[in-house]
Amino acid sequence: MKGDISGQSLDGVRSTGEPRDGVRSIGVQSAGVHGVGAVDFGYAVRSVRSPWFSVRVDIRQATVTAVLFGTALVLSVVAIRFGDYTLTIGDVVAALTGSGADFHRMIVVQWRLPVAVAAIVFGALLGIGGAIFQSLTRNPLGSPDVIGFDAGSYTAVVLSILVFGNGGYWSVAGAAIVGGLGTAFLVYVLAYRRGVQGFRLIIVGIGVSAMLGSINAYLITRADLSDAMTVGFWGAGSITRVSWSSMVPSLLIAAVIVLAAMLLAPSLRRLELGDDAAITQGTSVHPVRLALMVVGVATAALVTAAAGPIGFIALIAPQLARRLTRSPGVTMLPAAAMGAVLLATAHFLVLLVAEFYRPIPVGLLTVCLGGLYLIWLLIHESRRQYGRPTP
Repeated sequence: MKGDISGQSLDGVRSTGEPRDGVRSIGVQSAGVHGVGAVDFGYAVRSVRSPWFSVRVDIRQATVTAVLFGTALVLSVVAIRFGDYTLTIGDVVAALTGSGADFHRMIVVQWRLPVAVAAIVFGALLGIGGAIFQSLTRNPLGSPDVIGFDAGSYTAVVLSILVFGNGGYWSVAGAAIVGGLGTAFLVYVLAYRRGVQGFRLIIVGIGVSAMLGSINAYLITRADLSDAMTVGFWGAGSITRVSWSSMVPSLLIAAVIVLAAMLLAPSLRRLELGDDAAITQGTSVHPVRLALMVVGVATAALVTAAAGPIGFIALIAPQLARRLTRSPGVTMLPAAAMGAVLLATAHFLVLLVAEFYRPIPVGLLTVCLGGLYLIWLLIHESRRQYGRPTP
């Protein structure tokens, strides 16, 4: 019976075997027997243990995440050199280390560094929000911008500027957050039928988004030209207007959102097994799902409040990260890293376009590229379910 676990009950899963190249294999030990049957989960892991916690790290996932965040950091630093006053990489590095000219330090640290930080932080937040909703809905189309939460934030900002006449930063930011959360609550209530199904949530969200879009269009057509231009520019989505005065509070709120997402991540993985399995593991399904929705909406609402709606990053990032990590489902940390890379790349491309033509908002570029991805995704999912059309 040594090494044979057939017919025996399992009382746990633990790391077994000798370390091989610093990687520990995973095995299953059966109750009442001394043998161990090795189980190959298909990926290399490293176990990290301390007196306070124990965690198993997917090496490929950790490597991909580190490379993606490193790429986003490099792109953001290189992007600092572009603008109305062009700098060299040496000037940027010198200014960041405090050894450059005073004028260069003012350009880099005061004007362009908050934009570079925003590209990484806001992209990561959008990636986290997309991962949460795609996991909850179990659908690659599940993201805050598709479901309609961005449209809710936009409608609240339109009302704040055009109806109530409050166009200040904090008024716009507060309206965007309240509008996003209010739209999420409305979609949740309309989609609730003895629980919330992912497909129903997406369909209801698309319908609510279309309704809010018509309201926005009506209000803009009835507004003064200057107010309409203000709303239109904000609605295009741009991180170039971000400054330290708005970035510092955004960083504090982002830290709270990321911490909440980390605390809810284990519950999200249990929900992926199904409600019944999650309940047997001690998860309060409905409160946890509602809390995850609030966190996911908060990611999009914070970005929308600071920079305007930036579409399709939340839709694309989790799926691209899943393909790079070869994981069975979407995960938050790689999705955050991919979101940071995508937004940093879009910002870099926008600056390159401005060098040869004229500045464009980063939100317009992400919508154009995201639209192409959405077309590919719809074709891919259709062929996966129904097969290729016969000639």
